Amino acid sequence: MTTIAALTSADFDEWGPLWQSYLTFYKSEVARDVSQTTFARMVADRELHGAIARDDEGVAIGFVHWLTHAGTWTTATFCYLEDLFVSPHSRGGGTGRELIEHVRAWAAAAGSEKVYWLTAEDNTTARYLYDKVAEHTGFVHYELPV
Repeated sequence: MTTIAALTSADFDEWGPLWQSYLTFYKSEVARDVSQTTFARMVADRELHGAIARDDEGVAIGFVHWLTHAGTWTTATFCYLEDLFVSPHSRGGGTGRELIEHVRAWAAAAGSEKVYWLTAEDNTTARYLYDKVAEHTGFVHYELPV
């Protein structure tokens, strides 16, 4: 059975390789100091939040990161699920769904109105799950560097 728990400082050595695999999947790089700072912010559990998934043997097999923000269409907050990753050898066993549910339950307890996220259009494996647990809104994502 998969267990999911809030990230602690003791998780860094197992979270790090999962994080690197996630970045590699998205053909991205993040400086080590940024990764360390991000991890510390999630462990502090104030503006960024994170959880780690472990298999029956206690091995880290995935993670999820999220944050909340105010919105103009509600007096509640919105919860943005920023990163979700399950190691390839553990996919298909329900861990991704459990990580999403972990965030949904957290957001409900925190009073958020909704949980939302983005993924790559060609991320068919993840989108297969996402289409089962959430509504595809049809919005198109744009970015403008500053």
